[in-house]
Amino acid sequence: MGSVVGKITVETPKYEVIQSTADYEIRKYSSSVIAEVTYDPAQFKGDKDGGFGLLANYIGALGNPQNSKPEKIAMTAPVITKTSEKIAMTAPVVTKSGGEGEGLNELVTMQFILPFKYAKAEEAPKPVDERVVIKDEGERKFGVVRFNGVASDDVVKGKVENLKKCLERDGYKVIGEYELGRYNPPWTLPPFRTNEVMIPVE
Repeated sequence: MGSVVGKITVETPKYEVIQSTADYEIRKYSSSVIAEVTYDPAQFKGDKDGGFGLLANYIGALGNPQNSKPEKIAMTAPVITKTSEKIAMTAPVVTKSGGEGEGLNELVTMQFILPFKYAKAEEAPKPVDERVVIKDEGERKFGVVRFNGVASDDVVKGKVENLKKCLERDGYKVIGEYELGRYNPPWTLPPFRTNEVMIPVE
């Protein structure tokens, strides 16, 4: 999935650039098949990337593929992560943010985009681990900003806020939460890492 100096040598998603500005691109992504896992980082000692191993096992990146065939599936880029609020099944629901507990009420969804040869979810091998879900992702439109370096929480937050402002300034309607796309493995030197913040627009 790439090298120490950040060369991207794997399959990446197909998209069409609808508009390009100094601040961002508006892209229309083709439909794709994704493997995803949603988890509470607390299950992985607070590691937000804890789901990576489950997806890597499914495609066989870390050894024998953990799928029904078993079939080795090529790694693609980017690896996509998004967070959502954990919804408690109690009443009343009290949400506190800030302080030590910040971020602890979030669930993380991590996605691998499967190679183009899988046109529909049912064509992809079935995961052995039921936490891994295979699904079809329809055509979607995003406002996207690309940046290099480490995609730390603070950096990403700044990019998201700025991108939202720019999109709203230019009349785009934001229709969902942001996604973070990371194109390189952890061993890539930070200055050579490629990341993208993607916000769905109408």
